[in-house]
Formats: sequence, structure tokens, C-alpha cells
Amino acid sequence: MTSEEYQSGQVLLIDKPLQWTSFQVVNKLRYEIKKAFNLKKIKVGHAGTLDPLATGLLVICTGKMTKQIDSFQGQIKEYTGTLVLGSTTPSYDLETEINETFPTNHISEKLIHQTTKQFIGEIEQIPPVFSALKKDGKRLYQFARAGEHVEIKARNVTIQEFEITKIDGLNVDFRIICSKGTYIRSLAHDFGKALQSGAHLSVLRRTKIGDFNVDNAETVDDFLKNLPSE
Repeated sequence: MTSEEYQSGQVLLIDKPLQWTSFQVVNKLRYEIKKAFNLKKIKVGHAGTLDPLATGLLVICTGKMTKQIDSFQGQIKEYTGTLVLGSTTPSYDLETEINETFPTNHISEKLIHQTTKQFIGEIEQIPPVFSALKKDGKRLYQFARAGEHVEIKARNVTIQEFEITKIDGLNVDFRIICSKGTYIRSLAHDFGKALQSGAHLSVLRRTKIGDFNVDNAETVDDFLKNLPSE
């Protein structure tokens, strides 16, 4: 691909690695594209954040295609992952340590499958306090890490599909198709409550955004290998 093509606008599908923030991926690609083509600047942005502990599809736009970011962000998304029953964490995932444990003897496979039905359609969801959402000009995770209590408003999201794909003891694999703004970590937390127990997310992977599929994405390393070298 040429410098002109990147500047006129490209949509890049990247499979985000574990532990990277979405911001780090964007920064890395912007830096390497500028370096490869000796550019002073180029617009690069992503169409939807993934948590550092999530992997999968990042839609990255360059140049004039950054104007399409909002339309891409609004599209339906698909995720797969694993939730762990019987315990919770403050971040609703493995970013923080387990803070509470709950009984699980009453939970059957039938109950797990039945409980998914409570989450289909439009539901109310409170975003995790460990998130990048802003309140009073600060990121929510900044309040959380400082140990400050903050009120978070519930919001409506839509779950089109919630399928349990495997149950292995307390580990439950799932596939979810949902609207923009859905927090799968909050869904895992609320699912545990609905089972009269607790749950937290241990694995999360975004597989689709609209018609974009992670099967067609490349790793950051593969993308960099295909850039012209000095």
C-alpha cells in the first residue's frame, strides 16, 4: 500500500493482542506508518475500544476514513469469552483480585441455559467502575483506583443473542451479539447475580463488528512486516 492510499483513507482490521490498550495499537500503527513513508502526520483512529485483557477485532481507520469511525462504532458486535462462576472482582474481570466468593452448588447446566433468556432484548446495564467512561472530566477507573465511590448511571443496551457454548465446571464459555455500548464484563457480573451467586470474566474476544470479521484481521506484527522498511 502507498503513502497516498493511507492518507486518502484505509480500513485496517487488526487482531488486538492481550495486554495492549486500543490506544497503544493506534499509536504504534500511526508511528510506524509515518516512519515507513516519512510523513509528518497522518490521522489514525479506532472504531471501538477493547479492554487490555480482551483480544480480537479492532477496526482501525486512517486518513479520510477516520470520518467513518462513528458509523462503524454504532454497528452490532459479536464477542466470545469465558466467565467464571462463584466469585467476583471489583473490575468484573481479571484486572483485579477476587474480592468475594459465593455458593455454586445450586447451579445446574439447565439453570445456566435458562438464565441467559433474562438477558435477551433491551436490558438496563451499569458500566463497570473500572472503565474508560468519563464522569466530571475524569475516567471512571481513576476514581476506582483512588478508592473513591462514584455514582454510575444505568443505560439501555440490546443483546440479540446470548449462547452458552460450553460448560466446564465453574467455567462457562459464551457467544454474544450485542449493541454498541454493551459491557460484557457487566453482563458477566449481572449473570452471576441472576444465578444467585457471583461471576467474573476471565476471557474476552471480539469476533465481529458489523460485516468486519476477526478472521480477516492481521496481527500488529504481520501488519508491520508488510510496511516498507528503510
